[in-house]
Amino acid sequence: MSAAKLVVGPFNRVEGDLEVHLDVSDGAVASARVNAPLYRGFERMLEGRDPRDALTITPRICGICSISQSAAAARALAAAIGLEPTSQGAQMAALIHAVENTCDHLTHFYLFFMPDFTRPAYAGHDWHAGVMQRFTAMQGSGARAAVEARAKLMHILGLMAGKWPHTLAIQPGGVTRRPTAAEKARILSTLRGFRRFLAAELFGADPEEFIALTTQGALLDWTRGDAGLFLRAAAQLDLARMGQGAGRYLSFGAYPLAGGFGFARGLWQAGRPGDVALDAITEDLSHAWMLGPRAHPAQGLTEPDEAMRETAYSWCKAPRLAGQAVECGALARQVIDGHPLARDLAAQGGGVLARVGARLLEIARTQLLMEALAQGIDPQEAFMIQGDIPAQGAGAGLVEAARGALGHWLRIEGGRIASYQIIAPTTWNFSPRDETGQPGPLEAALVGAEVRPGEQTPLTVQHIVRSFDPCMVCTVH
Repeated sequence: MSAAKLVVGPFNRVEGDLEVHLDVSDGAVASARVNAPLYRGFERMLEGRDPRDALTITPRICGICSISQSAAAARALAAAIGLEPTSQGAQMAALIHAVENTCDHLTHFYLFFMPDFTRPAYAGHDWHAGVMQRFTAMQGSGARAAVEARAKLMHILGLMAGKWPHTLAIQPGGVTRRPTAAEKARILSTLRGFRRFLAAELFGADPEEFIALTTQGALLDWTRGDAGLFLRAAAQLDLARMGQGAGRYLSFGAYPLAGGFGFARGLWQAGRPGDVALDAITEDLSHAWMLGPRAHPAQGLTEPDEAMRETAYSWCKAPRLAGQAVECGALARQVIDGHPLARDLAAQGGGVLARVGARLLEIARTQLLMEALAQGIDPQEAFMIQGDIPAQGAGAGLVEAARGALGHWLRIEGGRIASYQIIAPTTWNFSPRDETGQPGPLEAALVGAEVRPGEQTPLTVQHIVRSFDPCMVCTVH
């Protein structure tokens, strides 16, 4: 029996710092520990400030999912005020947020995930030349087309959010800007242009055709567009079996609207749907360089352990739902929303193929959602309602970033922020072990990954890590 230890990292094409410590036995990962080695302290920065400052400060946690942070902060403030956004305001906030999430998915696929398949180790595969032509960093024709399409889609953010990242357009009572009829037409035109990119480049067909897929087998038979290139590689490399998860999925519900959510809120475990018991969320600090008891985030602390005790190995806390590690992200959202393809991918193990395939599915489905939201714009209606910050109050803002469930928990005392706690998607997925020894979702998914002789940065490990799409600056906010 051969055994070794590997430290993989820092990873390129990841926002923030990430290390993965591996115990390797007989050519496979026996156990993993995921380290977020950077502490930032945004939660501490917010203490004592005017509650409205959260709208300015929290988006600066991240330059990729900035609007997700804006939306969560606005929702937390709205809950503390006792305010509901106007129907049109919620609809426009959802459209702004959906544009960012779609751009995030596109960036992940073309610029973060697929370039790993251009490596010389894959040169013998029949799909390698096509992948090189489309996805080579800085040169790939597919990557260039995606960057151009992304920039054009973001014109909607310039129009309605003023800027990206770090907009102040999303507020507790709605959005700051009412579109005109001409601007509605421009938004719809922009979405038609993005649909043409999806049909010509990503899917090689209308999004509706991709949405119509219902099984993992049907997905792997898809040959068109850049998605087809990925799926050829996925079939030959057996990405369905690589990095499989525990099958527990969480979604806070994407795009809250007057009548519900764009994609449903819920919990999925043991192959069955369920409700999210929000009061059952806790943060375990046993293996984090943090001080304090295991607690619900509404009562949580961000107190760095300056001694950096030896039993800890990450600045990332370990969030748990009813004591269980749960996975979040596009696969979780689509499983919980009930799409048959996502549920079949989860039933087959929920590995690398499932996570990336679900992001492609979500791009297609979100295109239809954005079109419906834009069609529903009524420039004659109110897009904002005002409210006063209370002297005392509390609220939670729960949204879905591209990477998964994002929660902000706010407490106001004396008109100032007394406590502000955040659990980001990568905090859920990249969490360390908890006090029972239960690993986080990525740590568990890495067990069994192949490590070839001489590999210092195993390809399988990179594919599994990137299938979760880490954003480490959000993790340690």
